[in-house]
Amino acid sequence: MEHLDIYDEYMNKIGTETRDIVHQNGLWHKTVHCWMYDDNGNIYFQIRADSNKLYTTASGHVLSGETVRDAFRREIHEEIGLDMDVSCAIPLEVVFWRQDKPQKNWHDRAFAHIYANKLPTEFTDFHFQPDEVTGLVRINAQECLDLLMDKRASVYATKITANASTDIDITKNDFLVASDEKPIVKYGFVLQSIIQHLHI
Repeated sequence: MEHLDIYDEYMNKIGTETRDIVHQNGLWHKTVHCWMYDDNGNIYFQIRADSNKLYTTASGHVLSGETVRDAFRREIHEEIGLDMDVSCAIPLEVVFWRQDKPQKNWHDRAFAHIYANKLPTEFTDFHFQPDEVTGLVRINAQECLDLLMDKRASVYATKITANASTDIDITKNDFLVASDEKPIVKYGFVLQSIIQHLHI
């Protein structure tokens, strides 16, 4: 059973609880959103197994006793099969995330730590966690930002699965967002940050 460190609303640690109790009681905890990009200006979205929508490269809870970078490394390894050095991972922002599903007695209060790291250029051998991820989509970051800003209707991308790589078109409807979110709000800052970093 997973245990998570819990915090007050000012991010001061106040204890440890099981993951189930954390979500039943809406206790503040840490998560990590992992983003991979490459030197060619591309960003990598995972294809969620449960929705077939595009989301972070990998993501998950920061377990009790883990650092955010430890969790970044673990989630990248678990979900897409990449074992990598994350000492140079870039912290982009911390989002205070709140979501409730009363019908399921589920309450989320998370400090979502958003980090980005460059994908090694020689790495092409992905291994996906089948119950979480069915593949990756590689998209040019600037073109993706233009799409989410309604400057274009679709973008060319590459879908990477365990067996093949195929060319596809992506629209705004392909991105995973909550009912009260917009893709540009959820993903725009990450895209802008990676574009800016690539240009430094």
